[in-house]
Amino acid sequence: MKKVSKIVMGVLIFILSVSAFGKGKIYVGTNAEFPPFEYLQDGKIVGFDIDLINAIGKEINKDIVIKDMAFDGLIPALQMNKVDIVIAGMTASEDRKAAVNFSSPYYEANQVIILNENNKDIKGFKDLNGKIVGVVLGFTGDLVISEMKDVNSKKYNASYGAIMELQNNKIDAVVLDSQTAINYVKHNKGIKLCDSKGDLEEYAIAISKNNPKLLSEINKAIEELKKNGTYDKLIEKYM
Repeated sequence: MKKVSKIVMGVLIFILSVSAFGKGKIYVGTNAEFPPFEYLQDGKIVGFDIDLINAIGKEINKDIVIKDMAFDGLIPALQMNKVDIVIAGMTASEDRKAAVNFSSPYYEANQVIILNENNKDIKGFKDLNGKIVGVVLGFTGDLVISEMKDVNSKKYNASYGAIMELQNNKIDAVVLDSQTAINYVKHNKGIKLCDSKGDLEEYAIAISKNNPKLLSEINKAIEELKKNGTYDKLIEKYM
């Protein structure tokens, strides 16, 4: 009887522990250098993507654990199972789709050019030929500029590094995603946006090809958040 009681007690403890802590966790890779999508504020990672993934976590009953890392290390981390998903203002490009799955798109953006406010020579991407252009390593802007043979790219680990060097006239331009570029121009003096824009691109959440169930859950959650107004509230808050 004592043995049976101990077994029953053990089972009850296990059930209680599962109910208290058994929601499960999703480890989320991001790069907190991309305002307003993800950035550091008072030592905490915040932003549109962070609020979005936390809302998704509630929808699918999972605890979200954010892991900050270099942008160019996000896909490798996902492939090596160091994180379960990636949300980082990441464009669902064809090259990336070969390595990972992507959720339904949750935001549309363009590549844009940031200039010093007194620059009158650069009016579009063709005018970047022969110029030194700052890009962030692994960002879509890096890929776009790398394909332009006559453009000299200078790669940075973080976008604010490129912006600072632009302000100090060490480079001629910076190419970044549109909403982040707007954010930098809004909060930094002496720089402006070029009127020309690159092709439309879509941000999506990256998920391992080995986890189709999680992909389906996230897609359903995104759809629900758009239906119930949560997504629109985040757009209003950050954009």
